[in-house]
Amino acid sequence: MDALERYISDHKTDFSDADSLLLREIAYERLKDAIRNANLPPGEPLSENRLSKLLGISRTPVREALQKLSQEGMVEIIPGRAVRIANRSFKDVVDVLYIRLLLEPGMMRLVAENITEEQIDLLWNCIVHMEGAAKSGDRPGWARADTVWHETISDACPNQLLGEMALQMRNRIHQYANVENELKIQQLINGTAEHRQITEAVATRDGEQAEKVMRDHLVSVRENVFDQVIYR
Repeated sequence: MDALERYISDHKTDFSDADSLLLREIAYERLKDAIRNANLPPGEPLSENRLSKLLGISRTPVREALQKLSQEGMVEIIPGRAVRIANRSFKDVVDVLYIRLLLEPGMMRLVAENITEEQIDLLWNCIVHMEGAAKSGDRPGWARADTVWHETISDACPNQLLGEMALQMRNRIHQYANVENELKIQQLINGTAEHRQITEAVATRDGEQAEKVMRDHLVSVRENVFDQVIYR
């Protein structure tokens, strides 16, 4: 049993009452979750038939889910209808981080000025989970909480297109960092502290500070990416 099969088997869902549209969305969410958290290597092939059997649904919603994931840059559909986990080059990652630096600081100012109390509570809940996961070295648990944090930020942005674009840019390079050794665990701890600073600024509705700390965080992310290349 490989990582993908193990992850999907451990996160089963009952599809008995789902209609075709819902099946597509369920397949999309399940596959997106597995790609993010099952430690699948870039370039690993994905089979519609196999995914259909693993999920217990027909190929059509699986195909539609893969097409959506391709549009978001998480998988690649190549000639011959082969599908594989997206394989990002170092330049791809640097390009995406450049775009994130253009988009997300300004987005955070909007978020701080428009976020709801319920969304602030969600952010704080994510921070608690991220801090616990970082200290224990639980990389998958940290990644799940981090994903919810970013999705909450995206939802809180009053400019829906901006929020969606920022989230898609993040998804395009989510697999690049593979935190395993002590240095990288420390980067997780540092990154969590930066997320806390952003959340504090958002919770106090300080748009200027939220913009600044998000920019600082993304610069730190970029430095970590360069460090990974230098010390490989």
